[in-house]
Amino acid sequence: MQKQIDIKSLTKEQLKNEILELGEKSFRSDQIYEWIHKKLVLDFDEMTNIKKEFREKCKERFILTNLEAVDVQTSKIDGTKKYLFQLADGNLVESVWMKYKHGNSVCISSQVGCRMGCRFCASTLDGLERNLTPSEMLDQIYKITRLTGERVSNVVVMGTGEPLDNFQNLLVFIQLLTDEYGLHISQRNVTVSTCGIVPKMKELADKKLQITLALSLHGATDEKRRRLMPVAERYTIEQLMEACRYYFEKTGRRITFEYSMVAGINDTSEDAGEIIALAKPLNCHINLIPVNPVAERNFKQPDISFVEGFKNKLEKNRINVTIRREMGRDIDGACGQLRRRHKEEKEETQC
Repeated sequence: MQKQIDIKSLTKEQLKNEILELGEKSFRSDQIYEWIHKKLVLDFDEMTNIKKEFREKCKERFILTNLEAVDVQTSKIDGTKKYLFQLADGNLVESVWMKYKHGNSVCISSQVGCRMGCRFCASTLDGLERNLTPSEMLDQIYKITRLTGERVSNVVVMGTGEPLDNFQNLLVFIQLLTDEYGLHISQRNVTVSTCGIVPKMKELADKKLQITLALSLHGATDEKRRRLMPVAERYTIEQLMEACRYYFEKTGRRITFEYSMVAGINDTSEDAGEIIALAKPLNCHINLIPVNPVAERNFKQPDISFVEGFKNKLEKNRINVTIRREMGRDIDGACGQLRRRHKEEKEETQC
């Protein structure tokens, strides 16, 4: 039997070719594409302007990715919602919906687990299971749009996983997400995070997309980064900064440095001075993030006075800097926490 094709991961042109192969006219592919990517249907039978006989053909030929929300946590503080979605193979991924004055943002996962091993992140504790397909990345947004009944205007690929470790699927996802015949979210409203895979940063730059690239920096020296991020053993600060300059030259888009502040490790005046020296020559923005405590890691948040003092030092040196507003602090906020808790509860019930 022929393997079913993941229809939600097909570009508009690929879908057109598939529909022509089935002996249908090309306008049918436009109708189907709209049903999937604009009307966000869950089943072929919802495509009411497609004749039943052809819908049956589609069911045989294609699989329509449909994630299941198995848990939703809602913050009583700010209304942030954290979703745990189950994939067709039983794996779980997390997504977060955040409501801002400027619009709704969704933070999605790009992998099941992660192999990058960043010390302060719950996502890496069980390693990498597999990459997500473009459709599985998209459907996190589609499901949240349906469940909230509200439009998503900003997308952040900063949940579980390293997006640049799933590079080709990420590119297809961005193409589908920003396509004018789908949700048509502006590329400028898409942020992709990376822990610093230098060759992929340059490859992404060569695509000349208008997305925002966010580099998880977390330390301004190789020594500091190595304490927190195993990837720093492969790529030096110097290589990272060269990749950042290359990205800006190719795209004209300012880099964001994500800087998770860990008490006693990277929150001192000396650290601020090192960040200033690193950031001044670059067109960049620094986002300070008081680290989310993770039970399995012995890292603590700095006192807010330390964070404010750090920010003030950067501002005095004309560095663009913000402190990330904490959203959903009263729910499983850190990446990977909700998924990990569910796995542990399931294992306990099976014992």
